Amino acid sequence: MKKLLVVVAILIVLVLLLLFVVAIAGGSYNHLVGLSQAVDSQWAQVQNVYQRRADLVPNLVATVSGAANFEKSTLTEITAARASVGQVKLDPNSAPTDPAKLAAFESAQGQLSSALSRLLVVVERYPDLKATANFQDLQAQLEGTENRISVERRDFNIAAQKYNTAIKSFPTFLYAGICHFYEKPYFTATAGAETPPKVQFDFNQPASATKP
Repeated sequence: MKKLLVVVAILIVLVLLLLFVVAIAGGSYNHLVGLSQAVDSQWAQVQNVYQRRADLVPNLVATVSGAANFEKSTLTEITAARASVGQVKLDPNSAPTDPAKLAAFESAQGQLSSALSRLLVVVERYPDLKATANFQDLQAQLEGTENRISVERRDFNIAAQKYNTAIKSFPTFLYAGICHFYEKPYFTATAGAETPPKVQFDFNQPASATKP
C-alpha cells in the first residue's frame, strides 16, 4: 500500500510538472505570436506610406509636365522608377523573412527617392511652376509622406528587433524554428537615411543658382 501511494504521488508530481511546462510553453508561444503579429502590422504601415508616395507621383508628374520646356528625361526617370517599385511584389500583410527580397524592395524604393529628389531640384529652375498652389500642395504632401516613411521604417525595425530577440532567447530558440517562427530582416540604414529627402524650397533663391 505504501509503495502504491509513493507511485501515485510521483505520478501526481509528474503531471503537475508537465502541466507547468505546458503552461510556460503555451504562454511563450502566444507571446511569439503577438510579437510576430506586431511586426506584420508594422510592415503593413510601411507598405501604406510607400504606397501613398507612389500614388502622389502621377499627380506630381502631371503637374510639372505642364511647364514649358521642362526636362522630359527627368519625367521619364521618375516614371520608370515608380514602375520598378510596382514590380517588387511583397505581401503587404506579412513581413518578409527573406533578406534578399527586402533588399530588392529597399533598392527599388531608393531609386524612386533619388528620382524624386532630382525632380524637385530641377523644379527650382521653374519659379512659376513651384509657386503654383497645386505644386505647393503636392510638395507638402510629399514632405509629410517622406517623414512618415522614416518613422514607420524605424518602428518596423523596433518591432522586428523585439521579435528576433525573443526567438533567439532560451528556451524559446529550442522550438521557435519547429513552430515556424523565423528571423525577420531589418531595414538597413544608408548614408543620410536618418534625414528625409529635403523638399522645402527657398523661394527667394535665384533659379539660376541651383543646378540639377
